[in-house]
Amino acid sequence: MFDPNKPMVNLTERAADRVRRLVEKGGAGVIGLRVGVSSKGCSGLSYVVEYATDKKQFEEEVDCGGAKVFIDPAATMFLVGAEIDYAEDKLKSGFTFSNPNETARCGCGESFSVS
Repeated sequence: MFDPNKPMVNLTERAADRVRRLVEKGGAGVIGLRVGVSSKGCSGLSYVVEYATDKKQFEEEVDCGGAKVFIDPAATMFLVGAEIDYAEDKLKSGFTFSNPNETARCGCGESFSVS
């Protein structure tokens, strides 16, 4: 069950640090990152992360030590309770999502589905 006293999503310290660095390098007007979902991939949905230059109407704002993430209102029901992390290895780097709402994930990990 959703607790209104907790943030909609949680950011790990690695993710928050990466958000702050991306915003610093993002250019004029960038105030945070926007997280949403789109219809694509073999499981149906995929996470989308993009620069945000403003807070749109009805967006949830998560602020973790100055790292601002805005949750697209169309993605809210898919992201409640998710944890966003940042991972880097020799071959790839990027944000990762641990999402309790996922019911399946494709083999390559690029898309997910919910029931």
